[in-house]
Amino acid sequence: MSTVIYVPKDAAALSLGAEAVAQAISMEAKTRGLDVVIKRNGSRGMFWLEPLVEVATATGRYAYGPVGIADVPSLFAADFLQAGAHALALGATENISYLKTQQRLTFARVGIIEPTNLEDYLANGGYRGLQRALRMSPADIVQTVTDSGLRGRGGAAFPTGIKWKTVLDTPASQKYVTCNADEGDSGTFADRMLMEGDPFVLIEGMTIAALAVGSTQGYIYLRVEYPHAHRALNAAIATAYAAGYLGANVLGSSKRFDLEVRLGAGAYICGEETSMLESLEGRRGEVRVRPPLPAIKGLFGKPTIVNNVISLASVPLILDKGAPYYRDFGSGKSRGTLPIQLAGNLKRAGLVERAFGVSLREVLYDYAGGSASGRPIRTVQIGGPLGAYVPESQFDTPLDYEALSEIGALLGHGGIVAFDDTVDMARMARYAMEFCATESCGKCTPCRIGSTRGVEVIDRIMHGVDREQNLQLLEELCDTMLNGSLCGLGGMTPFPVQSALKYFKQDFLKVRRP
Repeated sequence: MSTVIYVPKDAAALSLGAEAVAQAISMEAKTRGLDVVIKRNGSRGMFWLEPLVEVATATGRYAYGPVGIADVPSLFAADFLQAGAHALALGATENISYLKTQQRLTFARVGIIEPTNLEDYLANGGYRGLQRALRMSPADIVQTVTDSGLRGRGGAAFPTGIKWKTVLDTPASQKYVTCNADEGDSGTFADRMLMEGDPFVLIEGMTIAALAVGSTQGYIYLRVEYPHAHRALNAAIATAYAAGYLGANVLGSSKRFDLEVRLGAGAYICGEETSMLESLEGRRGEVRVRPPLPAIKGLFGKPTIVNNVISLASVPLILDKGAPYYRDFGSGKSRGTLPIQLAGNLKRAGLVERAFGVSLREVLYDYAGGSASGRPIRTVQIGGPLGAYVPESQFDTPLDYEALSEIGALLGHGGIVAFDDTVDMARMARYAMEFCATESCGKCTPCRIGSTRGVEVIDRIMHGVDREQNLQLLEELCDTMLNGSLCGLGGMTPFPVQSALKYFKQDFLKVRRP
């Protein structure tokens, strides 16, 4: 019998040499006359161990990593096909401590299945949620999602069921389901990992959303920088059409749902839902003034669901297992699980899926292992380039929406970027203003002009020019942007600046060389 070997093919693994490792394993097996089948799965999210090679044994998968081309001959010599001892041996994959304590619901199949293999998806619980949804009324589907407590995982954390009910209750001849896959925040990669590692779950989630509100057309708005996700989604969509999971007669139900991927040019502002809709309609990505809400007047003026990848990908499990099952994970008003993305100066960067309520300190030290530099972690930025900086004194804060809000932070898309004690927080505050100035759509003055003035004011502070007056001016400018901007780009840029001033003011006051 053939021995099955798994080598990831998602973007993270490929960037670390997974393709060359897969080829080297194939060639070495042929040279030795061994019968192996190499399957290309998604990454498990342990990036410091990529390329991670797994061997299917009678007792489960056995892992080795990080594997380089030069390691391949010695792996075969050590009989790794039979879980032989080797310096890179990690033991049974499911017992690796980083994975063992996670609660993978949305990412349950990522790293386990071949991403575009429908049989693999079905064998691991795929499309059970859709089958149940087809037996329910639209109102019951919406109620199930509402009862689960699912909130938007894209950053706004708006209750998903309420958004769907608004679309359901708005009469129209055409409704749309759109997925915001324009994952632009620094330190975030959960959307990409999911689309590359389990694309069918997103397709299933969007199909269920369509049944819930009476939509027949869906669009995945994908950033152009994700070519691997683009290929995986298109392949999975084609397979879903061929197998009757998409098209004019979804699983023989006479319900129609068509789905396609549209590429965005990479503008950060198109991560904002109304800018995304403008781009989907073929116009420049600019923020729309609200009301009306997209749920009432969205794509092409029709009622539209706009949800993030993780939000939609959480839906199949909720329909399959039921609302109470999902709701039992989490804490307070933050229900279910969150894919936490660990990046920056960390020893073990990667993805961790845990129920809401796990502390920031536990994530940074029990999972990420502290800083890669070995120096103390001074601060982390949560929620992308517009998220607040959280100092070490607040690392015991639970990761949930309300707890972070209480300390002036936000969870956003769940990305955490760590910095050790060598970071210059005045420069980080300047970067936030510079980022906003670069990415602003230009529609409103507080964002367009305020961010440019912000860079200039911070430069004067850093160079010691009228520091007290300029510090006061910076606070007033942040207040103007916070309260006067049309969308979250200008409205949230003050968060990293204000938190840097609050917790690390000494960095703004130190003497700098010209």
